[in-house]
Amino acid sequence: MHTNIAIRDLKNYADKYFENADARPEIEVAEFTINQPVGEVLRGIAFSGADWIQFSTYIWNAEYVAKLLPEIKKVLPDCILGAGGPEFGYGAKKYLSSISDLDFVVFGEGELTFCDMIEKSGGEARSILSQLKDVKGIYFRNVRNEVEFSGNRAFIEDLDDIPFPYPEILSGKADSDHKIYYYESSRGCPFSCAYCLSSVEKRVRFKSLERTCQELQIFLDNNIKLVKFVDRTYNLDEERYIGIWEYILAHHNGKTMFHFEIEAEYLSEKALNFLQKVPAGVMQFEMGVQSANKKTLATINRSTNTEDLAAKIKRIPRTIHQHLDLIAGLPYEDLESFGQSFDFVMALRPDALQLGFLKILNGTVMEKYASDNGWKWMETPVYETFSTPYLSFSDIAFLKDIETVTDAYWNKGTFARTMSYIFRLTSPWSFLCSLVEYGRNQNAFSQARKESYWFELINAFIIEENNLSGTKLDKNLIYDLLRYDFVRAGKKGNFPAWYKHNYSKENHRKLLDEHGMLENSRIGFSISEYEEFDYDVTSEKPEERKWRTEMLIRYK
Repeated sequence: MHTNIAIRDLKNYADKYFENADARPEIEVAEFTINQPVGEVLRGIAFSGADWIQFSTYIWNAEYVAKLLPEIKKVLPDCILGAGGPEFGYGAKKYLSSISDLDFVVFGEGELTFCDMIEKSGGEARSILSQLKDVKGIYFRNVRNEVEFSGNRAFIEDLDDIPFPYPEILSGKADSDHKIYYYESSRGCPFSCAYCLSSVEKRVRFKSLERTCQELQIFLDNNIKLVKFVDRTYNLDEERYIGIWEYILAHHNGKTMFHFEIEAEYLSEKALNFLQKVPAGVMQFEMGVQSANKKTLATINRSTNTEDLAAKIKRIPRTIHQHLDLIAGLPYEDLESFGQSFDFVMALRPDALQLGFLKILNGTVMEKYASDNGWKWMETPVYETFSTPYLSFSDIAFLKDIETVTDAYWNKGTFARTMSYIFRLTSPWSFLCSLVEYGRNQNAFSQARKESYWFELINAFIIEENNLSGTKLDKNLIYDLLRYDFVRAGKKGNFPAWYKHNYSKENHRKLLDEHGMLENSRIGFSISEYEEFDYDVTSEKPEERKWRTEMLIRYK
């Protein structure tokens, strides 16, 4: 479902570059997934008959590509093989030393380098191998079989020179409902977060506002469901980023969602005032909090002004879907500190809290810091942290289980009423820690679980957890809220053993009649459910009123 913007940029830029050339290169884009068997992908590549192949690499596909490259040489022995992207680019020496069938690695921006290579090859792919030293931005093996770098290449100064990345949309062949389309309106990042490769290029280049709006209109005209900006920090130039938002709001089609990575602390007053006008279904924000520990934030070169950050996030209207990030494994953050960061974020009530784990990426400041200070991490992609001076491997494993229950009980929204009540009256971190300990005793994390399992688990936990008696939590109310969350999640064929279904067909029919749904009683019953509750489960504070409620739930 994800589109790769990098390979499209290479092709489209080269097509434009050689538009008037006597011999225009034939370039094709191919996309596969890491879930496909290697043999299946190899077959697709082999039947292309390509004489030059370049891979776009990231931490999530690097091992797959490394495994695939030698196999390609067996079926296309004369094919030239190259790779680029952040993973192979910053790990070029490692990959060229370990994969003999890899001919070169592109470092940094690839468009100009790709065109330069094509031009120097003169249409004969293999001839480029003898000229790699003359192409800036290339790692290659010299005659002594040593890995050598040809030198850095200057950046593309005017991003308007890069064509719109999706010709399939322009030709009416977009998969508007099932694919995520990525969009780039700037390159570079002015910040210096120690763990991030984007911090390597400090200078930011922008696509013009006019050009950006023209291209966003293409997405809008074609009813693309989700467009994700890949700009590392979207809200840098106030006039420009608000101008883009104004255009989206003025031309919105009622369907397309635009996703932005935001540094919330740097949202201007003008921006915050503008956002109050944004209706639901237009924008979603991803905002990296990473930690609430100020010593941690200072060490990784992030702002320590957590108070201003929280204040700005609270002012973003709930019509904008909010996705907040934390990173486990950062300096000076043990379980206690991480728990404080967790509660700090949950107090902001994000629509989703993504608990990530520190990855020690090649080329980052964090790589040296971690090496010098006792971090242990995976030697192969995805380079995830195993332990730190503050977190043991067991602690990291515990946080993995916290990630699982956070996703199940908060991010998916299935338990919205139940968890909103619990998290208002007790620490989300403390509650989920107790739930994880209980779940471990039930072997809850040994395999992937269905949604119904998480209902059974938390119901059993609430019944058996004695420590809840020392809180303001009402177990009977939690049970009612759980039943409400369960029944509103979708029409049920059968009710599980833990669920007490207070059903009356007569009352069900009466409510259907009151809502004008008895014209076809069979359909009315099939798309609805009747339930009775002891509390007002739809109230923001259901604990304040015990109210016998008869409810008709209608399903879409």
